[in-house]
Amino acid sequence: MLVDSHCHLDRLKVAPDEASLNAVLSDAQALGISHFLCVNVRLQEFEAMQQRMSPFNNVFLSAGVHPLDVENGVSADDLRRFATTDKVVAIGETGLDYFYSPDNKALQLQCFESQVEVAVAVNKPLIIHTRDARQDTLNILSNGHAEKCGGVLHCFTESWEMAKAAIDLGFYISISGIVTFRNADALRDVVKKIPQDRLLVETDSPFLAPVPHRGKENQPAFVKDVAQFIADLRGESLEELAGYTTENFFHCFRDAAPLR
Repeated sequence: MLVDSHCHLDRLKVAPDEASLNAVLSDAQALGISHFLCVNVRLQEFEAMQQRMSPFNNVFLSAGVHPLDVENGVSADDLRRFATTDKVVAIGETGLDYFYSPDNKALQLQCFESQVEVAVAVNKPLIIHTRDARQDTLNILSNGHAEKCGGVLHCFTESWEMAKAAIDLGFYISISGIVTFRNADALRDVVKKIPQDRLLVETDSPFLAPVPHRGKENQPAFVKDVAQFIADLRGESLEELAGYTTENFFHCFRDAAPLR
């Protein structure tokens, strides 16, 4: 059993309605992918996302504001309200991105700090996006006492030193299909070092389709390709990696309950 720990099901072009989304999830389930975390990036889109995902009891949700979508700021009141609704198991995707948006660092920092504060207050794990902002990301997590709620650095592409610092704060490290890319040697070296009890796998669909699906819209079913690649890289069986990454998911996202 595998879990896609980070996907954007509401953004899949191949799934514009309930029937097509059901087909996408059924394809993934046929490959042993049992649960999915659909991640919010704009609070103004949360309720529509929640409504679209409501028919699927194996899809969990997050609520948050992505660092590339902070132009309207963060309503802490709305975030708290959404965080306590059914199936919401995390705050985010939040964080810092100085690679694509270096000109609004102050606003990114403010919005990130606000979401960390809410996550700690409601005791929901954080989903962190970080790019070219290693020290600021770690400082906000540490200064905001994010170890109290925990969370994950998703779609990780940074250094082992950053991964280790996040792990020391009680965070998990999630690896996407980027690990399969030709130029990802440095990331592959990091993945070999992540302890079993801190590793998650994801697609980040519809983005970043792994090899051998490059050029296609990424889908949750492709998390099996990511998991198989990582298992081979680490000298583990797919079954072993699927077992501990699934266990890690339910430890990280404490309000998520596996189907019985």
